[in-house]
Amino acid sequence: MSDTHIYILSGLGVDRRVFYKINFKGLNVTYLDWIAPIPTESISCYARRLSAKITTESPVLIGLSFGGMVAMEIATIIDVKQVILLASAKEDNELPKLYKLIGTLRLHKFIPTSVLKSHHILSNYFFGISLKEDKMMLKQILQETDAKFLSWAISQIVNWKNKTIPNNLIHIHGSKDRIIPIRNVLPTFIIQRAGHFMTITHAKEIETLIQNILLKYLKH
Repeated sequence: MSDTHIYILSGLGVDRRVFYKINFKGLNVTYLDWIAPIPTESISCYARRLSAKITTESPVLIGLSFGGMVAMEIATIIDVKQVILLASAKEDNELPKLYKLIGTLRLHKFIPTSVLKSHHILSNYFFGISLKEDKMMLKQILQETDAKFLSWAISQIVNWKNKTIPNNLIHIHGSKDRIIPIRNVLPTFIIQRAGHFMTITHAKEIETLIQNILLKYLKH
């Protein structure tokens, strides 16, 4: 296995707990924890500040959901060996048109963060989870998500403009993702029956796939 360093970016406002079922044993992994955004900064400026925490040359970036979007921005700033997206979007046309409409009309400014942080039956539906333990984890994640980060990140998502796609990109997506529906996405690999919470619900499949990807693409 290559000694290439792997940096992992979690989803919107969450931490490494969403990867706790995935075994990265034998890999040189660092979790890129979120930093506080400056209220008016763009996702590209944020990515530049976050990229300062990457201390090795030509790393691999693994980005989940919003973390994948940030990884795409980082890949335009530094040289990367590989970008692996999980339940994410590599360019803005892969996001639902509704998100763009919300951004254009600035409707997200009128949604209280308390509503976005609340856990209910629709949360479980959109994240594609049914097990009690997964519901409890989602509830805890939503409760602990920083409201200011959440508000800033949602604004970046609904206003994201990206058309730059590196050649060294792998996109893994769930066939039942309801937050970034697969009908908008051209993934490299599809995890059947997986939703947006697939690093928890389909962890073993993703673990095997990532290991195979790294063996194939990074063996030199």
